[in-house]
Amino acid sequence: MTVVRKAVIPAAGLGTRFLPATKAIAKEMLPIVDKPTIQFIVEEALASGIEDILIVTGKGKRPIEDHFDSNFELEQNLASKGKTELLKVVEETTGINLHFIRQKHPLGLGHAVLQAKAFVGDEPFVVMLGDDIMEDKVPLTKQLIDSYDQTTASTLAVMKVPHKETGKYGIIDPEAEVRNGLYSVKRFVEKPKPAQAPSDLAIIGRYLLRPEIFEILENQQPGAGGEIQLTDAIDQLNKIQRVFAHEFKGKRYDVGDKLGMLEANIEFGLRHPDTKNGLKAYLQNLAKTLD
Repeated sequence: MTVVRKAVIPAAGLGTRFLPATKAIAKEMLPIVDKPTIQFIVEEALASGIEDILIVTGKGKRPIEDHFDSNFELEQNLASKGKTELLKVVEETTGINLHFIRQKHPLGLGHAVLQAKAFVGDEPFVVMLGDDIMEDKVPLTKQLIDSYDQTTASTLAVMKVPHKETGKYGIIDPEAEVRNGLYSVKRFVEKPKPAQAPSDLAIIGRYLLRPEIFEILENQQPGAGGEIQLTDAIDQLNKIQRVFAHEFKGKRYDVGDKLGMLEANIEFGLRHPDTKNGLKAYLQNLAKTLD
């Protein structure tokens, strides 16, 4: 059985939901306290045993490459001043097997994933979206890999969402729960209206896919929004080989949404040693003014 050792992180989106901040800054570089959101995704990949990561970028995304590159002047400055803790933080982002490729035209998530065909080759791989930060005792990507080790089948992460929000997600039509939290799927539907949604189980930002998905993506016609949708390609893949859905029961932060980003900053800020005490006192005082 082929070991899952590669991950693809699509990061070519325009970040329009965070304008004007993202006019000149890559959305993936927006911080949660003091760490860019994309670093959380990379750290999850590494914690799950991933060895090589391809980040699919676009125009204006060069800061992502710079962030994961070494900065000799900065490192020398910190070392000369004895700032060993800060030096350690900076060095955490270097020495990773990262690769970059540009998606020249914003034609959708499916098209972004297709750019990884040469990188992936004939191996199974993981797609990790930067809008979702996942927390659990076992990283979600590792959960998908563990499932693949048993089934050798493509497996997507899903999570229950409020029924009124199904139009924001790809939704699965579950066939059967083959074991606790693992579903066989009849079909995958991209952003259905609540009245047409076959379930409340939404596809969230982690996918473990077999390489056969690339042949489908190469012939995939544009779907919702006039874009090449990954969900549509997965629905086609499910017709020729089984695709499972793994229900995630940990904590998800939707940092592609303004409110979700604020919630993540508050919750992570309450854990961060530099901010937790001051932030807690601030929130307590703020609560009193809102009563």
